[in-house]
Amino acid sequence: MHSPHMPQLSSEYAARYLSGVEAKRTNRRTLQVKRVYDPPSNDDGIRVLVDRLWPRGLTKTTAAVDLWLKDIAPSVPLRRWFNNDPSPSRWSEFTERYYEELDNKKAAVAALAGAIRRGRVTLLFGARDPDHNNAVALFSYFNRVID
Repeated sequence: MHSPHMPQLSSEYAARYLSGVEAKRTNRRTLQVKRVYDPPSNDDGIRVLVDRLWPRGLTKTTAAVDLWLKDIAPSVPLRRWFNNDPSPSRWSEFTERYYEELDNKKAAVAALAGAIRRGRVTLLFGARDPDHNNAVALFSYFNRVID
């Protein structure tokens, strides 16, 4: 689902966009993860969808996404590999492989890192499993790389 009004910025422009959105939000420095199907909250800060695919059945208004950062999502082959068998035994390998991909997505990572340093950011995901998904892995990655 593509909306002409949904910002779908390339990574190099995402930092500029995020800093503009961030200025309207609280200055508390936090990062959190939330299912995109859960209702938005005033405590969400900047709501960033980190899935490559738009969540089924959600409109732009209902999702209340500030930025859809597809560039930071796992590659299609990695996503398909993990979704084929999302068992806990594969989780460790998925996060390892995803971290390697993130290490090579410098512009997208820098865009999110800058926003996280300036204020509250909510990473949104559409997966059913709240504990084993790319947003949770991304949360752990940023806890590792952000001072």
